[in-house]
Parts: sequence; structure tokens; C-alpha cells
Amino acid sequence: MGFIDSLNFDDKGLIPAIIQDERTREVLTLCYMTREAVEKTLEEKKVYVFRRSKGRLMLKGETSGCIQLLKSVHVDCADNSLLFKVDQHRAGCHKGYFSCYYRKLKEDGTLEIRGERVFDPKDVYK
Repeated sequence: MGFIDSLNFDDKGLIPAIIQDERTREVLTLCYMTREAVEKTLEEKKVYVFRRSKGRLMLKGETSGCIQLLKSVHVDCADNSLLFKVDQHRAGCHKGYFSCYYRKLKEDGTLEIRGERVFDPKDVYK
């Protein structure tokens, strides 16, 4: 895959990737990918990420079933970050919300929850 060779992975072999719902245009999450994650995402048309906390490659939604079907890939001007537009199934956040960015900072400095929880994480991550 020629374009992968032009990407600027960091010294740990990672590149940040923004995941956006194609239909709503809502940003779902920011994740990190290895070369292998990018390759598998392109091959299978499902988003794969590198879970830094677990030190391994994983299919987004492999536990919850909330997969992300790839619609398009965009590369920034410096070749050091990616934008994946996806068809999000159910929810993109492991806390049960459609987007990981479900909290908004209010003027008083507190966080306000926006949107409804789609699933209860206690029922999914046992």
C-alpha cells in the first residue's frame, strides 16, 4: 500500500487517527494506529486500533459489537494523522455513548453530559 509508506509514524510506530461518523459528522474518538492497524483497516473495511493500555492490536468493537465500517480515509497535509469516516454501529464510546466526546465544558467549568447512553458498559464489559 503505497500511501502507508508516506505516513509519519512516531518513534513508537504509532499515528493518531480521528474516527468520525460519516452520517452525523460527529467525531467519535481519537485513537492510535500502527502500520498493521492501518493495513487491516484498509483490507477488512473495519477499523482496527492499537490499544496502548493493552499493548495490542484490536478490532474496534471486538468486545462490545459496536464495530466501525470504513467509508473513507483522509490524510492530513503533513502525513502525520489520519481521519477515518465510518458507519458506526450502535456506539463508539466504551462508556456507552455514541461518541467519546459526550461531555461539554460549561462556562462555570463543570462538564455537562450531552446525549443519551446507548448501552450500559457493565452489561457489555464483564
